[in-house]
Amino acid sequence: MKTAYLGIDLLKPVLDALLGEGCRVLKLFTCPVDNVTETNTAVIGTARERGIPCTQARITAADLDWLASQGCGLLVCAGYYYRVPVTDAFPMVNFHPTPLPVGRGSWPMPRLILEGAGLGGVTAHKMAAEFDTGDILLQERFPLDGREDHQTYMKKVYAKIPAMVHALVGGLPQVLAGASPQGAGEYWPLPTEQDWTVTPDMDAGQADRILRAFYGYECVYRDGTGRTELTGGRVVPGAGPFPVRGGHIRADRARRLS
Repeated sequence: MKTAYLGIDLLKPVLDALLGEGCRVLKLFTCPVDNVTETNTAVIGTARERGIPCTQARITAADLDWLASQGCGLLVCAGYYYRVPVTDAFPMVNFHPTPLPVGRGSWPMPRLILEGAGLGGVTAHKMAAEFDTGDILLQERFPLDGREDHQTYMKKVYAKIPAMVHALVGGLPQVLAGASPQGAGEYWPLPTEQDWTVTPDMDAGQADRILRAFYGYECVYRDGTGRTELTGGRVVPGAGPFPVRGGHIRADRARRLS
């Protein structure tokens, strides 16, 4: 099947699964990132290895017309920043790392952990004019435990993707025919620095929940002397340079900000 792909590295297993199913990717659209917090080097590397045309320019209606002229049978989006024009020329499917309609938005995973949600999931849905609102095509859910962090959450997402892509590509007409409306949902705005900030007056449980929600990304420790960026932090018992009530933070990396 001829396909187009939109995304960054966060959900690259979707691209890998498409290629594993024998799909021919006509063009890969990614977007500029800082390649520190978010990266696109892996999807660009795959495009180069496979000889897939690749661009970081925002996809346009003209691009969709070109894809249709080349016989594109499916567009797949997985972690793409920009709003995408929608066409009826071929199916357009987005992979979203929550069990929609729960967690609409571009970075909902931390909130699931912050709120202690019992279930996570991944959803493949039709693309619509509004972000993450299209009819559900495929969905897998999985339980979250009390020590879930951002990385363990995404590993559970990745484990579900190959079978979902296989079902999508192998039975596309049937999957599309079985689409079901999402119903009412809620859009979750991007987390802000306040969401990933830890202070000395927080108890150990609250601080550790924040660190787990953003694990692998930078958090901020703010005390009376300023702000320090912490990456790979966890709360452990005892005393240390980044105290909280009931323990201190041990981090893989620390960088003074102010």
